[in-house]
Amino acid sequence: MAKMKLKTNKAVAKRFRRTASGKYKRSRAGKGHLLTHKTRKRKRGLRHTAMTDKTDMKKIRRMLPNG
Repeated sequence: MAKMKLKTNKAVAKRFRRTASGKYKRSRAGKGHLLTHKTRKRKRGLRHTAMTDKTDMKKIRRMLPNG
């Protein structure tokens, strides 16, 4: 009897990208709205991607079984 295929969580797949070393890149929160009172420096910093914390890696791996 064949094993069931694991489904990818599409919400997570849209938000995270896997790097060559196996870590996950994510975009920063806080760039959606209410931008007028945030400083230029702060908004510029929000453009850059960040790496996912190691405490969340297990959960993300479970939701993205195929990479």
